[in-house]
Amino acid sequence: MRFPLALSLKITRHIVKHKLRRTPKFAMVLQLEPLHTCNLTCTGCGRIREYSTSLKDMVPLEQCLAAAAECDAPMVSVCGGEPLIYPKIEELVAGLRAQGRIIYICTNGVFMRKKMREYLAAHYQPSFEPQLQRLVSEELVTEKEAAQIRASDAAARSKITIAPSKWMYWNVHVDGLEYTHDLIVEREGVFKECVAAIRMAKILGYQVATNTTVYKESDVQELEDMFKFLSWLEVDGHTISPGYDYDAAKKDMVKRLGKDPTEFFLTRDLTRQKFKDIQRWGEMFTIFGTPVYQEFLAGKRELTCTAWAIPTYNVKGWKAPCYLMTDGHYPSYAEMLGQVAWEKYGVVNGVARDPRCENCMVHCGYDPSGALGTNYQAGDNWKNFKYNFWPKPAPFARGGEVIAFNGVSVGKGHLAEAKAAVNRELAGAKSAFARGGNALDSSSPTAPSSGGGCASGTGSGTSARDELLAKIRSDDKTISS
Repeated sequence: MRFPLALSLKITRHIVKHKLRRTPKFAMVLQLEPLHTCNLTCTGCGRIREYSTSLKDMVPLEQCLAAAAECDAPMVSVCGGEPLIYPKIEELVAGLRAQGRIIYICTNGVFMRKKMREYLAAHYQPSFEPQLQRLVSEELVTEKEAAQIRASDAAARSKITIAPSKWMYWNVHVDGLEYTHDLIVEREGVFKECVAAIRMAKILGYQVATNTTVYKESDVQELEDMFKFLSWLEVDGHTISPGYDYDAAKKDMVKRLGKDPTEFFLTRDLTRQKFKDIQRWGEMFTIFGTPVYQEFLAGKRELTCTAWAIPTYNVKGWKAPCYLMTDGHYPSYAEMLGQVAWEKYGVVNGVARDPRCENCMVHCGYDPSGALGTNYQAGDNWKNFKYNFWPKPAPFARGGEVIAFNGVSVGKGHLAEAKAAVNRELAGAKSAFARGGNALDSSSPTAPSSGGGCASGTGSGTSARDELLAKIRSDDKTISS
């Protein structure tokens, strides 16, 4: 099965319950954003700019749990921002599990190993020793860190931690192999840290998924190689979605990077070109979602947007109409469902109801459509059942042959030209856009910087974000170690 049986049955029961009750709209996945602060400034992400005035704000723990209970979605995706920065992330995960939720922690991976070391320290016993020794031998934990885990004090042992569970996934952001991923997150060394965190998580028995956004620059063959490599690492599943030119992301690209968004984001036609192999990938790898959504991405059918099924809750309330577009925030999920004119959004029969929706084919709007039976075609239910309940693909045996570490992006990233203007020793650096692509040049590899990397230099520049990042920078040493 692509999903553990208990999780699949929970989601199936949820859908059947609401279908029998004839509930017109109901939540499938809650996108819960307890904060918007992040230690990276990923190209294509508009969160830091859209919520620049509230980057120090956080949703109180009790409010997060109340939002999950209110919409009663069986699955909660804890995102942001970087959710592992949230001071109560462990308590939030524990609270969501007490509610019976399936949990995805959507993370850039930088703080994952730290959180897993805390779990080891809190629960260490002699039976952990084989795993700990393996972590040391594979250089995922240092000898010093292993000694600290073995000698953990009462404070470390009393700490609430994020433990392995069939109900929880680390959902790691990976947008390509080393060069491409580090280019998009605007910081060198992040891909290597993601891989190290994934390896450590699998040794300790965690479930791990990845999420990938595809952009105009993304190379289709590289994406397939990425899936081969991640499958070889025994990643449990993958979410993939097209990069969409929503307003906040476009504004960030123009104001922060001085770039034309059309050079980066996908149109609807380009999405179909990029995803022409998605169904074959679904047979080779554990791609999460429905085969109906895959057919939609490949241009073989149309779907109607069901953004209300994946609502977003953040520091300002219930965000509408969707995860990417913001026309307002509402105090309750019920008010959002009742007050938003849903018929004004999405694309129907190839015609955009709202011009902002024209190029959108993202999973948070259309993946639930495949599960809920919108635009139903004969055989869809059997197709979905077979895809999710049949045995999942085996790990790709030759994935280790993929050249995943294919060069650093130092001096070549999307911020390179802006940095050159500030730092004369980088004069002459060209961005991938200026070079007309992202050729994999691995010459002159440079050690990743400590501290904030690109995120601390020419980001959105808000003092609030800088202040909060200064507080967390002492923890942000994983990449440079």
